[in-house]
Amino acid sequence: MHRLLLLGCLWLLAAPPGSSIFQRPTGTPAPLHLQYLLEPLHPTVHTQRGATATLPCVLRALPRNYRVKWSKVEPANYGENIIIITNGLFHKNYGPLSPRVRLRHSHRYDASLTISDVALEDEGRYRCQLVNGLEDESISLTLHLEGVVFPYQPSNGRYKFNYHEAKRACEQQDSRLATYQQLYKAWTEGLDWCNAGWILDGTVHYPIINSREPCGGRLLLPGVRSYGARDKQKDRFDAFCFTSALQGQVYFIRGHLNFKEAAQACRNQGAALAKVGQLYSAWKFSQLDRCDGGWLADGSVRYPITTPRQRCGGLPEPGVRSFGFPSKEMRTYGSYCFVGK
Repeated sequence: MHRLLLLGCLWLLAAPPGSSIFQRPTGTPAPLHLQYLLEPLHPTVHTQRGATATLPCVLRALPRNYRVKWSKVEPANYGENIIIITNGLFHKNYGPLSPRVRLRHSHRYDASLTISDVALEDEGRYRCQLVNGLEDESISLTLHLEGVVFPYQPSNGRYKFNYHEAKRACEQQDSRLATYQQLYKAWTEGLDWCNAGWILDGTVHYPIINSREPCGGRLLLPGVRSYGARDKQKDRFDAFCFTSALQGQVYFIRGHLNFKEAAQACRNQGAALAKVGQLYSAWKFSQLDRCDGGWLADGSVRYPITTPRQRCGGLPEPGVRSFGFPSKEMRTYGSYCFVGK
């Protein structure tokens, strides 16, 4: 018996990576009645970047010769990336999440997945599947990051990014391209932007609260308007980026500095010029509120307002205001610095 168990464990751990890291989803929904897996009380787990999150998967009974397989559903390529496989005694991790995942295993029926140092790209749908011959069954859970969506365009004007450039631009600003769900949620919270932008799945959209002539016309209802899927190489738009909580602090240095002087002022304090995503994160999660324009790492000048007032832009809604990309020689602004924890 022990020899059979050992052989089974060796087979689990020796499974070739090439055949295990990627798998096409079966498309089979979870059975109406789960025999072995408990239906989760809360199918969505809320977290923030840098936190530790646990996706629950608990068995009500242990079948013979079973395995539990965790995977992340990747809708962009209609596939699933395997994360971890266990038979209750041994386990093996796969893929880029491997260093940051473990099984909680608080008792012998517990196959819950714990993700440490949650990253922006961890958001999405996960599947816990019990593999037991003809009695396979699974549950799906969603990992949701609290965050903020912001529109982004480069210094040379709007509609300059193809898809790959938009993706890279967001990553350079401590963020990533937003998903449709993130953009939709931002619209429900008041995001109103007339320029169309790429999102993560390669489609192009723009969110409108106040219907108006330059933004599709007054007759169209408010909503997230769509251009659909576009050519990722040839078509050019702006970007909608998403960021979450900071692992550090953004603060302001007052002065009349040009861009180089602003960067040096941050370095003198062991910090660096903040990125656009870091300023949005500080505004969203730390309630950073300053009526002073400051240089950011991309050469733009912005300032965060959580309590709107007449002399700070005059707009009635909170937000991160922008002066665009002024000449880097101008000695008019201070600097927003970022220092990590």
